[in-house]
Amino acid sequence: MIESSCRFCSSLESWLKPSKFKLKRVPEFQQENYTENFIQCILDGGLGQNKKGAVLVVGGDGRYLSPQATNIIIKIAAANGISKLIIGQNGVLSTPAVSTLIRKKRTNGGIILTASHNPGGPKADFGIKFNCENGGPAPDQVTDKIYELTTNIKEYKICPDLNVDFSQLGQDSFQIENLGTFTVQIVDTVEDYVQYMSEIFDFEKIKSLISGQLTGKPLNVMADSMHGVTGPYISTILVDKLGATSKNLLRTVPKPDFGGCHPDPNLTYAKNLVDIMLKGENDLGAAFDGDGDRNMILGKNGFFVTPSDSLAVIANHINCIPYFKQHGVNGFARSMPTGCAVDKVAAAKNIRCFEVPTGWKYFGNLMDAGLLSLCGEESFGTGSDHIREKDGIWAFLAWLQILAETKLSVEDIVKQHWKTYGRNVFTRYDYENVDAAGANLMMNFLEPQLPGYIGKTLTANNVGFKIIKADNYEYKDPIDGSGLRIFFEGGSRVIFRLSGTGSAGATVRLYVESFVEANDTNLFNPAQELLKPLVLVALDLCQMEKFTGRNAPTVIT
Repeated sequence: MIESSCRFCSSLESWLKPSKFKLKRVPEFQQENYTENFIQCILDGGLGQNKKGAVLVVGGDGRYLSPQATNIIIKIAAANGISKLIIGQNGVLSTPAVSTLIRKKRTNGGIILTASHNPGGPKADFGIKFNCENGGPAPDQVTDKIYELTTNIKEYKICPDLNVDFSQLGQDSFQIENLGTFTVQIVDTVEDYVQYMSEIFDFEKIKSLISGQLTGKPLNVMADSMHGVTGPYISTILVDKLGATSKNLLRTVPKPDFGGCHPDPNLTYAKNLVDIMLKGENDLGAAFDGDGDRNMILGKNGFFVTPSDSLAVIANHINCIPYFKQHGVNGFARSMPTGCAVDKVAAAKNIRCFEVPTGWKYFGNLMDAGLLSLCGEESFGTGSDHIREKDGIWAFLAWLQILAETKLSVEDIVKQHWKTYGRNVFTRYDYENVDAAGANLMMNFLEPQLPGYIGKTLTANNVGFKIIKADNYEYKDPIDGSGLRIFFEGGSRVIFRLSGTGSAGATVRLYVESFVEANDTNLFNPAQELLKPLVLVALDLCQMEKFTGRNAPTVIT
């Protein structure tokens, strides 16, 4: 019989914003009672009256502090009357795999230990999030409740003597005093997810593409897991299921500090993959982030597919994917800052397209209502209604399926898309860890001027841009989001937004989108050349350097 007890504690610092989680550094989670407090608040706020007898999935990207946090979750869950935890072996599950298990096992939700695409290590980032029974991120009303509880928590419940070896597959049950049976099932990290992918895609056809049987020439792929959680998944799928070799894989061994790299799949942090693809020896490249929900797609010679274009191409070829042939297509969606390329595909196919705030939970709301099948964010997130999270490996497999059906190169597919729909040339400038006061001053300076911009023409490098609309974006649905937007005649736009996805300082994000008509002679010009005039206009409007002290972005994507 395992005894449970209550331990008194002081309340957490106010470290959560009411509408979303905010990451913290590892040392802050290591403070006395800090992680225990938060897990207790997640169970109380996330499950409410359904806490006793609930079943939860637990896993994460294996970053530093994950084993200790998993152990705490087990002890506190038992003391709170949770009936069962389904835990990935060694506490490891990708974020898409957690969503898969929640939906497959019909659990009450799950706890994910991750700081997504942020660095890991003893002094780096850690995070804990709660996913609901639909498999998706907790909605605002749940995170609001969790936040409220963290401000006045006085005690947490724990079984201090309960010790579970979560390194071995299997199931154990324990009798908890006054609460009954508590079961812990340790499951294979990759099995359920890989099986699901084999049902969604035609693995045999993709295998014949990679081997060369389909086209007469092998498709050389290169997948970079950046020492994140996707290593075991991508090696199982590519090598064991699709016939590739270990030479097609990079950095597949998950490490608590991601090998010292920043596990964010973009042109800056995945430069190793970019350099390999530039050699022209590989036909398709993909990189994934720390927890497996983001992706970057590259073609031969380093041809970069922007996330906005990737979403639009998948939408245009959506019937290549067996899953959609079976389930149909209910709608497309993108986050507000994401390039509008998918809108044009939706219009051509007479399919509804939604624009939502940044945050995957907004897509989940539409999916649960049966209105959405495919969606994406410019921050390298792509996914569908197969789960309720973005899914990096799914996006990579979608591209492989499209290549198998079209028998074209990545670059040819994208350029053919531009010639059909026009080109939404897109870039994002990230100014990371800027002084928060300066960033807010910039936004406060810019917003009141928006109405006065309408009708004006701004010029840079002898190119004029006439402003037809300017606003602070508000989502006209149950939940709202924001961003300062300026629209120009001809379909171009710029967006200014503060982001809260880091653990320190503020991140200013500048989104620039310039539309080029399909018959324009400049259609295939380099993106930065096409975007430069509008970038200069945007930087002049917001006076970035004056308010932030930055004369260049940290990352350009």
